[in-house]
Amino acid sequence: MRLTILGGGGFRVPLVYRALLADHRRTGITEVALHDVDEARLSGIGRVLAAQARDVPDAPGVITTTDLGEAVAGAAFVFSAIRVGGLPGRVLDERVALGAGVLGQETVGAGGISYALRTVPVARRVAETVARLAPQAWVINFTNPAGLVTEAMAGLLGDRVIGICDSPSGLVDRVLRVLGADPATAHVDYAGLNHLGWLYGVDDLLPGLLGDPARLESIEEGKLFGADRLRELGAIPNEYLHYYYDPAGTLAAIRDAPRTRGEFLLDQQHRCYDSLSDPARDPLDAWLAAWREREATYMAENRELAGAGEREHDESRPAGYEGVALAVMRALARDEPARLILNVRNRGTLGVLDDDAVVEIPCTVDARGAVPDTIAPLPEHAVPLVRAVKAAERGVLEAVATGSRDAAVRAMAAHPLVGDPKIAAELIDSYRAAFPELDYLR
Repeated sequence: MRLTILGGGGFRVPLVYRALLADHRRTGITEVALHDVDEARLSGIGRVLAAQARDVPDAPGVITTTDLGEAVAGAAFVFSAIRVGGLPGRVLDERVALGAGVLGQETVGAGGISYALRTVPVARRVAETVARLAPQAWVINFTNPAGLVTEAMAGLLGDRVIGICDSPSGLVDRVLRVLGADPATAHVDYAGLNHLGWLYGVDDLLPGLLGDPARLESIEEGKLFGADRLRELGAIPNEYLHYYYDPAGTLAAIRDAPRTRGEFLLDQQHRCYDSLSDPARDPLDAWLAAWREREATYMAENRELAGAGEREHDESRPAGYEGVALAVMRALARDEPARLILNVRNRGTLGVLDDDAVVEIPCTVDARGAVPDTIAPLPEHAVPLVRAVKAAERGVLEAVATGSRDAAVRAMAAHPLVGDPKIAAELIDSYRAAFPELDYLR
């Protein structure tokens, strides 16, 4: 059974293969096809995967290709983890936004709108290819902005595309640990959009945690947001909400940083991929060193601004997005029900959005797919923000469908971290000048 990974030369692909090696007998995967448009990156990551498999005699075989049709044909599962424009594109997303005086994070605000405008057309072509060459395949979407890209693909693939992110599962894991709750039996109320969600119920245990500053500030989100803010919200936000709750402070911190996150990663990955081509260097050791550095510096400006200290990085804890993806694949392939927080079509779960809106909510996954669980309504304070960001996402889909620059400007202006039509027009025109992929906007 074939697993295809699109963006197969990507830096985090070894995390997926490592998780697969630990569990491939249960998933039934016998072959992994890596697809990427960059042959050099494919070759480097291929060396890392070969090193990972050297002590696993029955490891799934790996093939690499730059041909999308060849990669997808006959696949049972397709992991989509593409980055249109690569890390140089991320740097431009960030710098253009900062130049206009707004936040430029890659999935949040102006940078996320730019990234989506050039990614959605490619994601739709991927979906068309899967529908034609592997119509029974399940697509598990890693590509950011994950919820928006999943919604675009769902227009062609329906419920056979499922979006994933590791932020919600990490948040829930930390909270359940400090509460001493059993993940197998705890009922969790978590909802919102990708990178815009809140944990607002864990059976009847959350109020006790919110009223205990010492316990609350022992977890990442307590350090990041502070106990007073979380008690006021009556919920624990996804870490990305820090961009919304303190936009001015975060903007100042990013501006004062010696380089943006994209610039750091671009430099780091140049060094990493160069080392992967060095025959004298063990490719797995080189990749592991770069991965640990990447994890330790994640959202560094936000944590420094909040005085949150160093990021927790415990390799013994449940895996990140690769663990979520493998859990979804295992549940689908073996019809073993699993409860996971995923990006799926709303289907009436959140009354504040329509049924086709892709939302991030708890689901039960089995051979039928991902079915939303019953959860409590969103907290009132979350509703305006969720509606505003979804309106911006729908504006992106309109702009891609029509090729309209004006629709793109409206989408940019609709985002709460932009808000100003004049700035939105300036941003769209600057991004169009920076990215040939946006030439379709007229």
